[in-house]
Parts: sequence; structure tokens; C-alpha cells
Amino acid sequence: MLTTQTYHSHTHGSPADHLLLTYEDRFLRRKVLTLASGAQLLVDLPQTTSLEHGGALITTDSQEIEVQAAPEPLLEVTGGSLHRIAWHIGNRHTPCQIEETRLLIQRDHVMADMLGKIGATVREVTEPFTPEGGAYGHGRTHGHDHSHSHT
Repeated sequence: MLTTQTYHSHTHGSPADHLLLTYEDRFLRRKVLTLASGAQLLVDLPQTTSLEHGGALITTDSQEIEVQAAPEPLLEVTGGSLHRIAWHIGNRHTPCQIEETRLLIQRDHVMADMLGKIGATVREVTEPFTPEGGAYGHGRTHGHDHSHSHT
């Protein structure tokens, strides 16, 4: 079994192997994962880390293992006022992949219903998910409970 203790946000050369991980699975600290080759990898990072698509885990013997976003069930969101639609998605602290002509979010029937009510077109797709990072362009966006005061 390979072991890794280091992560880089991009590969530096030719990776020895790769991992296909969903958005949720790319948030980890310690876990045994199976590489594309079938080999096992013990990820043992110093802290919980959000692995980016195109990043690399570095094994203890200096091999790079490329991290790739796996296809997963998503909602493709389109519409004439995409900036307004994006605001509503962001207001709910929902991870969102922002593209020129569409937005991608994780499947959620409540969000799909709300988006339809504000004029968005919503379609189920299965694709890799690489949402925008959190504040200042890095980190994760997590669900947010609006039951507390923001004062």
C-alpha cells in the first residue's frame, strides 16, 4: 500500500497514477483510497484538506497521484438572468460551478424547485463537479443554516 502525507494544488510532472473522486470525497484527511490502477493509497494529511481537480497527492516515495473530479449527479442551471440566479444559489451557500452560459450544482429537489420558480431552466446531468472556492478564491463553501442571526 502506498502512503501519502503531502498535497499540492497542481501536478508537477507525469503522475504515477490517478484518483477519481466526487466533490464530497475530495474533502479528507485520513482515508484508504483505491487508485485507477487498483493499488491502495493511505491518505494521511496533517489536516482536513479540500483536494482540487488537477491537484496531486505526493507519496512517501515521491510519486505524484493526480486527483481528478469524478462524474456525479448534478443540476445544470441556465436562464436569461444567470447572474441573478447565481446570487440566489450563493445566498443559500450552495457549492456552485460557474461557467459562461450555465451553473452546475449538486442535485437537490428543493433547490431545483426554487430555481424553477425564479425562471431558471434546470436539467439533470452527470458530470465532474469543480465548484468555485470559498472566500478569497480558496476553501470550501458549505451548507449554511439561516436559523441564526447575522448581527
